[in-house]
Order: sequence, then C-alpha cells, then structure tokens
Amino acid sequence: MDLELPQAEDTAPISRIVAEVAAAFPGERITLGEMASAFGDRAYGLLLLLLLLPGLLPGMASVFGLPLLILGIQMGLGLRVPKLPRILARQSIKRSDLLRLASASSKGLNRIERFVKPRPGFFIGPIGERIIGWLTAYVAIMLILPGPFTNGPPAFGNIVMALGLIEHDSKVTGLGVALTIAGSVFATAVLVLIVWLGFEAFGWVA
Repeated sequence: MDLELPQAEDTAPISRIVAEVAAAFPGERITLGEMASAFGDRAYGLLLLLLLLPGLLPGMASVFGLPLLILGIQMGLGLRVPKLPRILARQSIKRSDLLRLASASSKGLNRIERFVKPRPGFFIGPIGERIIGWLTAYVAIMLILPGPFTNGPPAFGNIVMALGLIEHDSKVTGLGVALTIAGSVFATAVLVLIVWLGFEAFGWVA
C-alpha cells in the first residue's frame, strides 16, 4: 500500500501531513511497520518526523530513540528504503497522540513551515541524505541517553531537517542541519558536564 499524501500542495504543514497519515490508518494505534510499508520511497523523511514528534514527550524519547537510531544508520549507509526489525515494527503510537503532537509542533514551526517549498540542492541529494542520516543517528543517541534539556534542542533541529526532506527543500533541510548540529553540541556539553560533576561528587564522597 502506498500512502497518498497531498500532491497539489507540496508545502503542507506538519499538521496536515500527520492528519493524512492518521486518516490512512483507522485503528486506535498506528504501528511503525504499517507506516514504513505505506510510505514507500518517502518513508525516511516521514518516519523521522513521526518518530521525533512523540520523542519530545517526557519519558517517550528513549522509546522512539532506538528506531530513530536504526533509521539514521540505514539512511547514513545509503539504503533507499528503511527496514525495521520486527520487534520495532510492532511498536505503535495512538492516533490521538500523533494528531495532538502535530498540532503543538506546527505552532512552534509555523514560520518555518510557511517558508518550505520544493527547492533542489545539495541536502536532498545522495550525499546530503547520508549526512542527514548520521546526524539523525547522533540525535537518537541524545534521546536515548538520560539528561535534562538534552532532548528538545537536537530533536527540534531534526524535525526541521525531516520537514525539509519530505518537501524536497534543500534550504530548509540545510537550516535543519545547522539547528541539529547546534542542538547536538548543546546536548553533548550538558551530558559531559553531568558526567564530570558525577565524577567530582564521587571523588568528594570517597
């Protein structure tokens, strides 16, 4: 089954993209495997987006971090269509949660979404997509590792990156790459600081 997303309006915002996805699956929950099968050759961008949205919820980041990591590595290696292991393909998200997250995210990305339109360039080519894949893998690690304020900044940049990828917009994808790198540097610095403080505290107690 190939999911029919709007073709007339290539600049559809996140809320509309997710609404189309939710409409394609009438059940209460949507599995990652169903989404991967439905999206076909557009699966990477759409799956990245749909995994990153719930990843912003407290306690949910680590759940969706692993499939995000697998997708990022596969994309970084140049695989054209993602292949999820069966145990991950069975993971699901409620349609109602997906729609709620899409609405909230669209408000924060409103200005960027209005700017998105199909634009060819480096970041929607094969090399650019591999860079996106490896950056996504690093963001996934940040989501999996516990730490305060380490999920939001890199995930936000990755969402912008995925949105540009879906809409074939190299400029917005490039902006997402820059935001992802900045957010990842911030998250890494926070984690390093936490580890350093932990060692200092351990040494003080010992």
